[in-house]
Amino acid sequence: MALHWLLALMILASLGVGLYMTGLPFSPQRLQLYNWHKWAGVTILVLSALRLLWRLTHRPPASLPMPAWQQRASHMAHAALYALFLAVPLAGWAYSSAAGFPVVLFGVLPLPDFVAPDRALSEVLKPVHRWLAYALAAVIVLHVAAALKHHFVDRDGLLLRMMPARRRVAVPMQPIRS
Repeated sequence: MALHWLLALMILASLGVGLYMTGLPFSPQRLQLYNWHKWAGVTILVLSALRLLWRLTHRPPASLPMPAWQQRASHMAHAALYALFLAVPLAGWAYSSAAGFPVVLFGVLPLPDFVAPDRALSEVLKPVHRWLAYALAAVIVLHVAAALKHHFVDRDGLLLRMMPARRRVAVPMQPIRS
């Protein structure tokens, strides 16, 4: 659950920064945002791999009763999310490498080039990264819409299962003495 919400925040922030930074003129701010975007992408890639490993070694909770088509749609959406969690940052890393811009994680750890510098390849990978990110955003919108539908229409508790547990402190009742 913690990985779900951490990845959700990081992915939404990275999508937002990605959209914003591409519209900026060349400047130190734009370069800094590109670096932050790359750092977030590598972190998302690592956390996504950990989340996938967790999912492969831990069974998900039993699914709620729902029509078969909804179960299939849920499985397809989750598979698409996991695939895109990995594909978007890998495509971004490949684009950055092909364009000749190294990824230096947090400004201190240079990562190896994912592909050799190649201007023609970078021109292909740039829109691939962008369109994969748009696809990820679209699947996220569907995922959120489905969760809200389960919460507000079906009222089946599905969304509440993904919320952090609220600790309730029981206050013992004291008998009234007269």
